[in-house]
Amino acid sequence: MKKIVAMLAVLGAFSSATYAQNAGGKVSGTVSGTQKPVESASVGLLRAKDSSVVKMAVSDKSGRFEVEKLAEGKYLVLIQSVGYAKYYSEVFSISGAQPQYTLKPVSLVAASKKLEEVTVVSKRPFVEQKVDRTIINVDATPSNTGTSVMEVLEKSPGISVDKDGNISLKGKQGVMIMLDGKPTYLGGEDLANFLKNMPSANLDQIEIMTNPPAKFDASGNSGVINIKTKKTRTVGYNGSVTTSYGQGVLPKSNLSTNLNFRENKLNFFGNGSVYYNENFNNIILNRKFRDQSNNALLSVFDQTARNNRDGRGGNYKIGVDYFMNKKTTLGIVVNGYENRNNEITNNTTLISDKNGALTTRTQAINDVSSNYGNTGINFNLRHVFDSTNKELTADVDYVNYNSGSNQLLSNHFFDNLGNKQSNDEAIKGSIPATINIYSAKADYTHPLKEGSRFEAGLKTSFVETDNNAQYANLNAATGVFVPDAGRSNHFLYKENINAAYLNLSKQLSKIWSAQLGLRLENTNLSGNQLTTGQTFKRDYTQVFPTAFIGYTPNDKNQFSLSYGRRIDRPNYQDLNPFYNFLDKYTYQIGNPYLNPQFSHNLQLNHTYKNALTTTLGYGVTKDIIQEILEQVDSTHTSYIKRGNIARRENIDLSVSYNAALTKWWRTSFYAIVFYNKFSGVINKAYEEISGVSFSGNINNQFTFKNGWSAELSGFYRSAQAQGVLASNPMYAINVGVSKNILKNKGSLRLAVRDVLYSQVFSGYSKYQNVDVTLRQERDSRQVNLSFTYRFAKGKAVAQRKRGGAGEEQNRVNTGGN
Repeated sequence: MKKIVAMLAVLGAFSSATYAQNAGGKVSGTVSGTQKPVESASVGLLRAKDSSVVKMAVSDKSGRFEVEKLAEGKYLVLIQSVGYAKYYSEVFSISGAQPQYTLKPVSLVAASKKLEEVTVVSKRPFVEQKVDRTIINVDATPSNTGTSVMEVLEKSPGISVDKDGNISLKGKQGVMIMLDGKPTYLGGEDLANFLKNMPSANLDQIEIMTNPPAKFDASGNSGVINIKTKKTRTVGYNGSVTTSYGQGVLPKSNLSTNLNFRENKLNFFGNGSVYYNENFNNIILNRKFRDQSNNALLSVFDQTARNNRDGRGGNYKIGVDYFMNKKTTLGIVVNGYENRNNEITNNTTLISDKNGALTTRTQAINDVSSNYGNTGINFNLRHVFDSTNKELTADVDYVNYNSGSNQLLSNHFFDNLGNKQSNDEAIKGSIPATINIYSAKADYTHPLKEGSRFEAGLKTSFVETDNNAQYANLNAATGVFVPDAGRSNHFLYKENINAAYLNLSKQLSKIWSAQLGLRLENTNLSGNQLTTGQTFKRDYTQVFPTAFIGYTPNDKNQFSLSYGRRIDRPNYQDLNPFYNFLDKYTYQIGNPYLNPQFSHNLQLNHTYKNALTTTLGYGVTKDIIQEILEQVDSTHTSYIKRGNIARRENIDLSVSYNAALTKWWRTSFYAIVFYNKFSGVINKAYEEISGVSFSGNINNQFTFKNGWSAELSGFYRSAQAQGVLASNPMYAINVGVSKNILKNKGSLRLAVRDVLYSQVFSGYSKYQNVDVTLRQERDSRQVNLSFTYRFAKGKAVAQRKRGGAGEEQNRVNTGGN
């Protein structure tokens, strides 16, 4: 606590020297109707060039509205209210010489007939580039129809997804995934499974921040991805229903809905979905065992694992806001998901000697049934103190995860002629897990003079995990399963993180702006392996500074420079030394001795005409957490575990372009070249791995008459160095078409993903005596058809941000398949 108080005192002394990266432009005005002000009129600020929506606002009881923090450029205003005709203003400019603009008083004209239902459909680009983040508008492209969140991320700019579903941003792993501003509390394989099972129909936007400010948790070496679900708030009701069916080699379907109702001081909202998916995941693996002393070939393992799985489940979010008065709002949100999965993997391993002669064939069948459940409860408060927008927000969260997995792995051994070589083996496993997370945070915002702003906050979180992996081996003589004490493990883990931050911002002049932040995080953790009696305990306190500076010399150019120090803590399950088997010769094991990794990130941005953005970035990460493959030559087994193996340096140069080329054609283009260098001790030997990689994607949206639109998009990823694993090039092409029907209240979408079936992962790992190549094929080529129906009756009102637990949720392994 003394360190926190000292940090607050030090940062307070610098309040006059720090400042905001946001632009300082503002538009204001008043709206009236039939001889009285119009309250809750929807005010949209549009870019004059293409009429795309930049920001939204709502008029108050006096009919007044303001739209703030605008970059230089040319705009116009669209005002809408139930019972009145639309109003478009003249085009005006925001510049350094004229940062504020006041519209002439607007008097709306009554509509010729009463509007019973209002459905506003705005055309947004797939990608929007902001000063501090990149925004993906999920509904903007037909090919997102019937897809999952993971599939949307795969084609988003700067994001790469590897064979196991691990997400990288600009060539760097360690991304913090948030859902509606709150961490997902998932990590590793189970975060990937959760994203694969969440329908994209529930999403509104995806925000990508490579250098987030101090207000965000310091977790995530390469940045933050915030997944925002749909929520629209009106006086009255509104909502949408979407159903879709997809067919690859195997079928997929989902049904989702989004609802909202507001009356007087209460606002009810919710969304949910149910799904059924069948998938396959085939892996072809070649391993060459070599002598460690002279690297001579000893034997060759050729493995083919054919995996088929089916999953069903759903997710939901419901909540209510209570508007006590103009200044205070209370809210509660309950969310969760439930997934049940069954999968069978048939694994054939052909073992040959150094001359290529087949000696043994092993047939393994791995039958797994699992269930995953999550419930989260959030209580939130927002209080505005006065008209200067002094604001206090608070959140209290409780999250519970429960999972269970039952596994039966049987191995059958044959010689080169197909004869029985030895007795069959069978391993049975039961792996239940429970995770409880408690979190509380408070944030305060205090506007100062001349565009300055002070922000401060406190947070604490407590995590408890209980993992009990029980394995048993089949006794061939008796036919009875006997407990395997060497593989079984009961692991308890506790963690407490306390944090405080300060953030000071200021518009220094018409062209210069800046921001300085500092976050302190104190971590206390302990682990207890009940099976072996081993325990560990660690306590550490770290400071994470952030700094931003902005320079806007004119209405065409905008520059920004940012710096941030970040941390990536191990996933909870990665600390648990339990076994996860693919077959007799291949398994995965946790590492209780993992330490967090720390990174320093520096980034320079230039934006030209709000369309072309160029970014140069540099980052260095110490004690990088990376999957490594180790071999036990005596038993010819290989296992994967995570370790703090190396130091990584990363340099990247990216270019993004987003603009309307014509009235009917909009394009979004992103390309990045990055250099990764890994250096460190792996398996007790020094290794250095480096490489230059390129990736890019393009999205073309075409708008035609009579409600027709289309999409042509794709991505390409060159060969990449991902630590000890090198991946080969991969690409995909997507097409889609959409038609608005039912007076624009409904839409039909037809899309084909991965048209050429080229989104196939392959790679290799070769260092010391490790020599492995692999290829992974999945059900990526799909045809999807969806129907969406939207309904609304009422007037739009302002939205506000809800929720906020810490980064802990990002590190749980409890998702479904």
